[in-house]
Amino acid sequence: MGAAPASLHSQWFDGRSPRPHAVTLRVEAGELLMQVGEDTRRYPLARVRWPERRTHGQRQAELPDGGLIQHADAAAWDAWAQASGLQDSAVVRWTQSWRATLVALAGSAVFLGAAWLWGVPWLSQALAHQVPDSLDRHVGQQSLQQLDRLFLRPSRLPQKQQDELRQRFKALVDRAYPQGDAPHWELAFHASPVLGANAFALPGGYLVMTDELVQLLHDQPDALVGVLAHELGHVEHRDGLDMVVRASLISALVGVVLGDASGFLATVPATLATQAYSRDTERRADAHAARLMHAGGVPPAAMAVFFERMLAKADSDATSQDDDDERVSLPIAIGSHPDHAERIRFFREWRADF
Repeated sequence: MGAAPASLHSQWFDGRSPRPHAVTLRVEAGELLMQVGEDTRRYPLARVRWPERRTHGQRQAELPDGGLIQHADAAAWDAWAQASGLQDSAVVRWTQSWRATLVALAGSAVFLGAAWLWGVPWLSQALAHQVPDSLDRHVGQQSLQQLDRLFLRPSRLPQKQQDELRQRFKALVDRAYPQGDAPHWELAFHASPVLGANAFALPGGYLVMTDELVQLLHDQPDALVGVLAHELGHVEHRDGLDMVVRASLISALVGVVLGDASGFLATVPATLATQAYSRDTERRADAHAARLMHAGGVPPAAMAVFFERMLAKADSDATSQDDDDERVSLPIAIGSHPDHAERIRFFREWRADF
């Protein structure tokens, strides 16, 4: 004869009264039998929501009719469940195994690392190029409005000077894109004591050049046009929107790792990662500028003057900038681009067959 099924004395709440009922539990032939006084209730094991085995805490089993079995002695419940042939789910067995936990952690680390290095850049580029032009411009308009409030001031350049630079750049673009297929662009000049000599491109083709940069290159209009050609390269490749999407994806990835992270914690690594990612796109924009300048009849070597003056200005301003806590740079601003010496060499040695 086989051994009698294991039984357990426990408490049952019927879902109608707050008072518990004393019951006896046992498992037979794929059913949970619950003895309540002279009455026996039967429940298919598959329809009972069994508690997960944990180190501490009481055990609760939810019945299909809305009743609840509550057992305060977790060890006694676990022993009865094991004797009755009740097995933990695969998820519980996995979490109870330190080997499985190490495998899961290693797999998560590999996944997150791959997502950080390859997945996020690939996905952000793909998404950026799928965004409609109308949304791209809307993002650019909103970004420009925020920058107006934070860093930009009305330009102090004479309107004639602004118009001449705008026309000079338009002439270059028209020559470089004889089919009229140039990306949409709009050029605005702003003063910015915070950003200093700078230029950047926003989503939607919004180009911004600061008065300070125009003054730095007041005698080098070809260099100014070259800077704008560089920024138009960002527009053509949608680098500004790519950066916005990438920062959002990286913030989401940081949230996965840190759980309920604050917006500040998510923003810091996102900004740092985006700065690093931008270096390849800057080199690509440099190549675009060189090709555009050549096609428009402007020698690409003119851009070397820009970097030489930026280096000279950085040397002269080094001491004052150390004491200036308000000086900042934008991820898409020229100040965060690759090494100036490398770029000077690139533009001076550029040839049309590159």
